[in-house]
Amino acid sequence: MGSKTLITIKPLYHNQTKLVAIHFEPDETVKHYIQAFSDVKWTETYKTFYTTFHKERINQLFRYFRKKGWYVNYDAFKTITEQPEAPVLKKPEIINKLPPLIDEQVAQTLQFKRWLEQKRFSENTVNTYVEVTALFLRYLNLKKIDTITSRSIEQFNYDFIFNAQKSVSYQNQCISGIKHYFNFKNIVVEAFEIKRPNKDKKLPNVLSKVEVKSLFDSTQNLKHKTLLSIVYSAGLRIGEAINLKLIDIDFERGLIHIKAAKGRKDRYTLLSTGLIPLLHTYIKHYNPKVLMFEGRFGEPYTQVSARQVLKKSLLNAGIKKYATLHTLRHSFATHLLESGTDIRYIQELLGHSSPKTTMIYTHVSTTSLRDIKNPFDNL
Repeated sequence: MGSKTLITIKPLYHNQTKLVAIHFEPDETVKHYIQAFSDVKWTETYKTFYTTFHKERINQLFRYFRKKGWYVNYDAFKTITEQPEAPVLKKPEIINKLPPLIDEQVAQTLQFKRWLEQKRFSENTVNTYVEVTALFLRYLNLKKIDTITSRSIEQFNYDFIFNAQKSVSYQNQCISGIKHYFNFKNIVVEAFEIKRPNKDKKLPNVLSKVEVKSLFDSTQNLKHKTLLSIVYSAGLRIGEAINLKLIDIDFERGLIHIKAAKGRKDRYTLLSTGLIPLLHTYIKHYNPKVLMFEGRFGEPYTQVSARQVLKKSLLNAGIKKYATLHTLRHSFATHLLESGTDIRYIQELLGHSSPKTTMIYTHVSTTSLRDIKNPFDNL
């Protein structure tokens, strides 16, 4: 093996998210070494190991594999064009000019990541905060700024976020990520206050009951149907569904115990009586050990795989309406409201901290709208 081993890393795009696929000739030693790298997972859909992508990930992988004396082919990242996740930038040169992190900064961002993980932030939040912090540090390198001041932060916000036409949500993530980095490094910046812009108030997409039934009927794979069914029937976030354990399902009481959900809160939600036969069939067939939905190596089923499942089912059902896995949660809440369930109970089932969050479903429910007499009908 030794220097003859070749590792090829290539971009892997899924749902406009850029990942890093890791390819190699079958070898158990190589496989175990890859699995030992932080944040590496297996995708059954693409039959490859992969990890999340950020600006320093390629350098990290290169150094990691070179420790073994292996060849690393990363040519695909030299020519690949980034898929835009936001509107076209007004000043793309700002991003293009950002220099790489120095070794000390790379080490700091890795320590920052571990610090965030110990605070039990979600995986997505950790990756986002680390990425935006790395961009901020690279911006400081570009401007040759040694001491962080409120002025440098405001300038980064203006050049990299405002002028680049980044979304309001992304701007808020940047502010949060940088502030957490300051806490991690015990950095105090006087008069640092960037106002968080209000998010656009968009109504959620909702599938009708007919569309939901069609979605399930067109899903033939037992695991896929069970996953989509439990997400909808219990109003789960996808992260809650893929981390669900067998012991969390109380068949006798007809409840599902959701543990350490968003905000590290526990809650109970509904276990549909109509879902129980499907669950028993699924458990008997797949015999899951701990997690309800296990991947190839007994790890949690990945969100990437779950999104691919929904995409295929929507296509098979002929549903052209834009929908995500979270759309099933929105649909669950809306259908409960339309059937007369009190908004306070829906809030508890969804695990919302504030009733204001749940009230958005009153704007997409058709029950009250059907009772309104349209003036056109009286013309």
